[in-house]
Amino acid sequence: MWHDVVEVKCLGDFRLELSFDDGKSGVLDCKPIIAKGGVFSTLRDPEIFKKARVNKELGVVTWEDNVDIAPETAYSLATGSPLPEWMQPLHGPSGCDQMSNT
Repeated sequence: MWHDVVEVKCLGDFRLELSFDDGKSGVLDCKPIIAKGGVFSTLRDPEIFKKARVNKELGVVTWEDNVDIAPETAYSLATGSPLPEWMQPLHGPSGCDQMSNT
C-alpha cells in the first residue's frame, strides 16, 4: 500500500517538502532522481523544477511536461519508510537481484 501526496512545497537545492494522506510528511531530495537522467533530465532546470505540483487525481508529484514521481517512491524517500514489498529486490540463488512481482 502506498500513500497519496496531498501537498508539495518546493525548497531550495532540488528538494520537495511533501505531505501525505496518512498525515506523515518529509523532505524528498530529488537530486539522485534527476541524476538518473532520462525523463527526469528536464528537472535539472530550476525554473521547471519549482513548478512541481500535486496531481490530486493520481496522488503524485508531477510537472508540466508529465514527469512524475511514483507515490510509493516519494513516500519511502521522504519519510524513511521501506518500499512496498513488491518493489524490494530479491536475491535469488544465483545472487542476482530480481524484482518481486507479488
